[in-house]
Amino acid sequence: MKFDFTRWLPAIAKDSHQKAALSVAGIAVLGGLAVGPTAVAAPVTIGPHEAAIAAIDYATGTNGTNGPDGHGGTESGLTTGSRDGRLPAGHPSRDELVPYGVQGAQSRIPLDDAQLDNAKAIIKAAKKSGVGERGAVIGVATSLQESKLYNLGHLGAYNDHDSQGLFQQRPSSGWGTPDQITDPDYAATAFFTALKNVDGWQNLPLTQAAQTVQVSAYPFAYAQWEDQAADIVQQYG
Repeated sequence: MKFDFTRWLPAIAKDSHQKAALSVAGIAVLGGLAVGPTAVAAPVTIGPHEAAIAAIDYATGTNGTNGPDGHGGTESGLTTGSRDGRLPAGHPSRDELVPYGVQGAQSRIPLDDAQLDNAKAIIKAAKKSGVGERGAVIGVATSLQESKLYNLGHLGAYNDHDSQGLFQQRPSSGWGTPDQITDPDYAATAFFTALKNVDGWQNLPLTQAAQTVQVSAYPFAYAQWEDQAADIVQQYG
């Protein structure tokens, strides 16, 4: 049975523990590919990541026309963080979050409550996993690229293999069961566990650290989200 996907996507992950279970057709496949903790590449039959952005915009009713940067919604402190010194004491500095500067042009999208809850779950898992604020930036940026911080379930015939969740991890590649990888805490913890196995990840450019874990068809795409990810972690870390 096929469902009208416009009914599903806006309601995904309204809290950080809700799991999406989409079985839909009509949404473009996301542009990243997490093949497994062993980082073994798999065949890729997916379209460019821009298709995923357009699909999520369409599903949420914005069609990329209502907000800054053409992605709908309203830009606010929820998406930009704060750089004017008004953050409470104890929040990480930009130098801690982006120690090597951003690489290339940066992208930015507005975030709804579901996306923010998922970002907070990633930050919490980063702290629990011991990768700190820098690890959290890598995790949030990776999820922004893979799923736009939506906890996506299986997309039916349009799914990228069996990729699901915030990081588009694949059960067939050893990331866990579908129920596990669509649990934000489990998915983020699995990502950070794999990240810690990357030699010298703390000293790598974000896109290289993320790509070593994810083995995406678009290895440089993660870099575009570093600035927004740092803003999010600075505000909620």
